[in-house]
Amino acid sequence: MLDREPPFRPVRRRDGFLPLEDFGLIGDGATAALVGLDGSVPWLCVPGFDAEPLFCGLLDRLGGGQFGATAEGLVEARQRYQPDTGVLVTELRTETGLLRLTDALALRSGADLTDDSPADRGELVRLAEVLDGTVRLHVDMQPRGGGLARRAFSGLEITAPQVPGVRLHLRSSHPLSGLHNRYDLAQGDRVELVLSWGRIHRHHRVDVEASIRQTAAAWRRWMTGFDYDGPQEAMVRRAAITLKLCDHWVNGSVAAAPTSSLPAPIGGVRNWDYRYSWIRDAAFAVFALRRIGFGGEADAFLGWVLDAFEQSRRPQIMYTLAGGPVPDERLDPGLGGYRDSAPVRWGNGAADQRQHDVYGEVVDCADQWSLAGGEVEPGLWAGLAGVADAAARTWRTPDQGIWEVRGEGRVFTYSAALCQVALDRAAAMADRLGLPGPAPRWRATAGEIRRAIVEDAWNEQAQTICEHLDGRGGVDASLLALPLRRVVAADHPRMVATAKAVAERLGAGDGLLYRYRHDESPDGLPGDEGAFLLCSFWLADNLTGQGRLDEAEELYTSLCERASPLGLLAEQVDPATGALAGNFPQAFSHIGVIASGVALARAKDVARARPKAGVAA
Repeated sequence: MLDREPPFRPVRRRDGFLPLEDFGLIGDGATAALVGLDGSVPWLCVPGFDAEPLFCGLLDRLGGGQFGATAEGLVEARQRYQPDTGVLVTELRTETGLLRLTDALALRSGADLTDDSPADRGELVRLAEVLDGTVRLHVDMQPRGGGLARRAFSGLEITAPQVPGVRLHLRSSHPLSGLHNRYDLAQGDRVELVLSWGRIHRHHRVDVEASIRQTAAAWRRWMTGFDYDGPQEAMVRRAAITLKLCDHWVNGSVAAAPTSSLPAPIGGVRNWDYRYSWIRDAAFAVFALRRIGFGGEADAFLGWVLDAFEQSRRPQIMYTLAGGPVPDERLDPGLGGYRDSAPVRWGNGAADQRQHDVYGEVVDCADQWSLAGGEVEPGLWAGLAGVADAAARTWRTPDQGIWEVRGEGRVFTYSAALCQVALDRAAAMADRLGLPGPAPRWRATAGEIRRAIVEDAWNEQAQTICEHLDGRGGVDASLLALPLRRVVAADHPRMVATAKAVAERLGAGDGLLYRYRHDESPDGLPGDEGAFLLCSFWLADNLTGQGRLDEAEELYTSLCERASPLGLLAEQVDPATGALAGNFPQAFSHIGVIASGVALARAKDVARARPKAGVAA
């Protein structure tokens, strides 16, 4: 649970690894790093989110590499963010003293985070200060695959074969003897460290404190745009910053997560590379960001989606953050995996899957773009009209679905629903903007699909809309999103029954939900998985839409309380232990925090404004 003044706690490892709850995220709009409760940086890809990792001890504690700054004889520690920033503070206590470590991926002086220009300096800055007693500080840099250091430009120039072509430079306020250094420090002493890539500062003095101050100021300027008055306000604030940390500020895209191959569950093989941008994330992210005051980020993501769509000439389910094709999936036998859960994967094999929901995602993004004042040019409209026509042709045909099954495709109800969205939004845009196209036919087909979802996919015996459009298959938590996409209203009797069936049959306890049952809905992969957090947020949205506001808020609160002390969420939760699982932090989970909070706050406002029974209006 988010705790802005957390207590110290022992630094514990499981199978030699810190739990995910013991990592904080820092970023600069170009890449991101994880900082451990022990002062390590075991994850950083340079120069960008989806580049080769410089440090990936997160995926192999012996050979993955890290940048450590820790206190000898560490007993306990705590982490917190400087308020309303992406600047992380880690305090490390030993038997002899207390060390404070402040970390940031530095931003340019005066950086405007609402702009689409680069704000990053290509620098990881670390400030170690002894607050009490004496501390022996260990500073160790171990790039993946090893590194060679030579003296250059008042510091060390580092060659790391794993990231060829990237110029690395380490500077410090104290002498550097190599990649492994020890400093005996007393109260008031400080050590400043700057790791740079891409630029070499020949004559710049080390001033980490000023860099951290400028970085924090840029974050706080951005957060002046935050606008939210609802439940779990502190968690929603932190979720907004976390989404921004997953955002590529120049391109406007959002990484699903800044990490790869964190397993769900431990010991399983469901380890995927999430450092790319999924089109389906866009509509949900745009809804969330716009409603808490960040319309600029929402518009940037929409614009990126439409640019990527036009460049690829046909909608893909995911793209690189630059809008290009996602690399082919490959296994990395050189890494043992987080908590020895191999394989480690780079690239993503689902990129070329047939997923019909992408039709609805693209056209819905275009509709939101135009409603916000964006121009729909003839070339873009021709492509969108083609997508609508494709949705009309394919909604009854098999695909791999929103959950990206790696087995045989089926006719998924959710995929058909998003084809309905494509046709409904295309017809609306044609009418509203006077654009050419068969709007009456699109609208009629959208109505036909909606009827099929409510009637054909309905299983009377199971009392639910089913996973497959013919009323067969298991219960599917993705159907909880139908009201969010305006396909079936949350208070429609069959949607109410479906939400009830999902909660009962996919429930993992304490408000957690599985996406589906693997024995009922085989996905081509061995083993099970954890509870999927976003599905529980969707359930909260359904309860809100049904007017069951107390139940919705109770569930919403319980989900927010599953965050780490820093307010971060992974993709999944292990129902047996409550531990976070899967890639971390996960953008989709934080979108759920924001979107469900906004929906609940608005519903409560409406309920308060409604005249009570027996009281004259």
